[in-house]
Amino acid sequence: MDDHADSGVAAIAAAIGEPARTRMLYCLMEGQARTSTELAMVGGVAPSTASAHLERLQAEGLVRVFVQGRHRYYSLARPAVARALEGLSVLAGGARFVPATPEPLRAARSCYDHMAGALAVSLHDRLVALRWVHPGGRSEGYEITREGERALGGLGVDVEAARQRRRRLAYACLDWSERRPHIGGALGAALLQTALARGWVARELDSRALRVTRVGRRELQERFGVEVPSAC
Repeated sequence: MDDHADSGVAAIAAAIGEPARTRMLYCLMEGQARTSTELAMVGGVAPSTASAHLERLQAEGLVRVFVQGRHRYYSLARPAVARALEGLSVLAGGARFVPATPEPLRAARSCYDHMAGALAVSLHDRLVALRWVHPGGRSEGYEITREGERALGGLGVDVEAARQRRRRLAYACLDWSERRPHIGGALGAALLQTALARGWVARELDSRALRVTRVGRRELQERFGVEVPSAC
C-alpha cells in the first residue's frame, strides 16, 4: 500500500472514529436521511458542532447531502460505507433513531395531494423495481416508461391527463417520517385519487392519515407486490 493510500485510510478511520460521528453514521445505516438537528441529538452534540462533524464526514466521502426546500438531509454516501460500518459493528454497536411521528400517520397519510408514509415509500420502491418509472435526466424527476403507462392505465390511472397538468409529472419526494422517497407530482396525485376511487384507501376523519381497506390490502399486494404496514 503506498503512502497516498495509507493517508486516505487513516483519514477515513479518524473520521469514523470520533464518537459523535460514529453515532451519526450508525444512525444513517437505517437508510433514512436525517437533518443536522436530528443528527446532533443522536451524536449528543450542539447543532453547530454537528454541522462541523457532517462537513468532515462529507469531505471524506462518507455522507452526502440532499437539499429539499429549506431543509438539508444527510444520508450515507454509498453502499460501501454501510458495508464498512457493518464490519466495524462486530466491535462497536450502532445508535438507533426512532421518529416521534404517530404510528398511523407514519404508516400511511396524504402529503398535499399524494400519498406518503411507509405505504407510499413501499409503492415507490415497487414502481421502480417493476420499471414502470425510472429516474430521468433532471434532478429527482422520474419518467414513466411505456410499460408503466400501460400498466398504470390498466389500473385506472390517467397518465396522459397527468402529463397535461402544469406541474412536474413525477419526482422523488423525500418522506419526512420514513426519510426515503415516495412519488410526488402529478403522478403521485393520480395514484392517490385512483386508490381513493377504487376503495383501496379511505381518509380518516379530521386527519391526514389514510386507512387501507381489506380490498386495498389485497389489490396492493396482487397488483404491486406491496406489503401493507400493519398500522394502516
